[in-house]
Amino acid sequence: MTQPVRNWILNPGAMTLAELRAVWASTAASAQLVLSADAYPVIEASAAAVQAIVAKGDAAYGINTGFGLLAKTRIADDKLEQLQRNLILSHSVGTGELLSDAVVRLIMLMKIGSLARGYSGVRPLIVDTLIALYNAGIMPAIPAKGSVGASGDLAPLSHMTLAMLGVGEVRMQGQLIPAADALAQAGIAPVVLAAKEGLALINGTQVSTALALHGLFMAERLLEAAMVTGALAIDAAKGSDAPFDARVHAVRGQPGQILAAQLYRQLLAHSAIRASHLEGDERVQDPYSLRCQPQVMGACLDLIGNAGRTLLIEANAVTDNPLIFQDDAAGLAQIVSGGNFHAEPVAFAADTLALAIAEIGALAERRIALLIDATLSGLPPFLVREPGINSGFMIAHVTAAALASENKSLAHPASVDSLPTSANQEDHVSMATFAGRRLDEMARNTAVIIGIELLAAAQGIDFHRPLKSAPQLEHVHQQLRQKVPFFDADRYFAPDIEAARQMVLHGELSSTCKALFAPLYA
Repeated sequence: MTQPVRNWILNPGAMTLAELRAVWASTAASAQLVLSADAYPVIEASAAAVQAIVAKGDAAYGINTGFGLLAKTRIADDKLEQLQRNLILSHSVGTGELLSDAVVRLIMLMKIGSLARGYSGVRPLIVDTLIALYNAGIMPAIPAKGSVGASGDLAPLSHMTLAMLGVGEVRMQGQLIPAADALAQAGIAPVVLAAKEGLALINGTQVSTALALHGLFMAERLLEAAMVTGALAIDAAKGSDAPFDARVHAVRGQPGQILAAQLYRQLLAHSAIRASHLEGDERVQDPYSLRCQPQVMGACLDLIGNAGRTLLIEANAVTDNPLIFQDDAAGLAQIVSGGNFHAEPVAFAADTLALAIAEIGALAERRIALLIDATLSGLPPFLVREPGINSGFMIAHVTAAALASENKSLAHPASVDSLPTSANQEDHVSMATFAGRRLDEMARNTAVIIGIELLAAAQGIDFHRPLKSAPQLEHVHQQLRQKVPFFDADRYFAPDIEAARQMVLHGELSSTCKALFAPLYA
């Protein structure tokens, strides 16, 4: 029996990271979006203020003037609808691959929430049309490239708006079809934009923020997976759990480090492998890639948390221009030109996420190198029987090294770059869109590295049989072995790596111990 689709009441300005994460992770609109009834009066008041400005005849940027350097050009009242339509058509200049449905859903959701706060001067019809598209699973075809992150994500948001006009293409159930056909199938009428509405739709940081949120949620999965594989690598190399002693981390005081150490203690608890070398082990200290995991992963955790706080604020923000403020005392409205479309906070958040993603992968690559080195790990060279006739994990590590190095270049901060646009009217830009977009490639690189570490660490555990690792880690080992058998001799290796990569990307390594990782998001 099909379960009824529940409603999700959107309260503008009050979305949570958990809600955004659920929207990102769903394969479609899992709940019908319904705007809180309290939002409609403020939307209507804002739209009425725009109409009052038009009726009064005063010049107001974006309402009855041109845009950018053409802001001094006055537009006649009978051309205002054409002005808004022309704005969307002329600004739809994106290029590159289309953004994923997960990212587009976030863009639409955040744009709905922003417009519904009542500072943008659009009619309820505009918000309701966007909601209708979202609920019908009509995803505008938005090219990934073409925004510099100020004055808002103009080009990609124009492509989003095209779908509301019945122009261009959209994706429905994974298929590209003409927007006009999709609207007709869903019973949604194309909109005719009124004064300011086109500008309100395309001015804003929603694309940059959605791309950065995608990177954030990927980084969370990578962090969890790498902590699991890192713990597995400790047992594979017969490393010590002494460096995770709570007292060591308490005296430093870094919150992410303290939490990471706690998680490693829990993951490694009751390991028979660890118990087997508590005494008589001649090694005094493990290499940093094992011993300093709380310090490195805890720092990554703190960066990810800080980025999440910034991005949540931005997800709920009003970032178009100009904005309309109601003066309740005087019964008047003021239109104010500002610069909330400048996505510098998003660019900084994305750049710090890039650092975290790169370091998660860099540390995992070092552990792979340790495991295949018999002098450090005590395991067979390259983790295979009969080394020499078999190369084992030798070149898998080369792949990990190549990707870790690639991520170093990609981690260069995008926010320090700026190219003036619009004849120097927009003379400093954030590059937030690229800052967020490159996180996906980095995350996928790191997922491969972690996947290779998973294979290597599991191989090491098998060489210690009949001893068992910790219960949580044994379960992960069992999950892997259901998909990838023990590497007893050289074979076609790429499918094994792909299977492990998919486990990382889909969050399978931590899925059975979510309670352990819940404090990361408290």
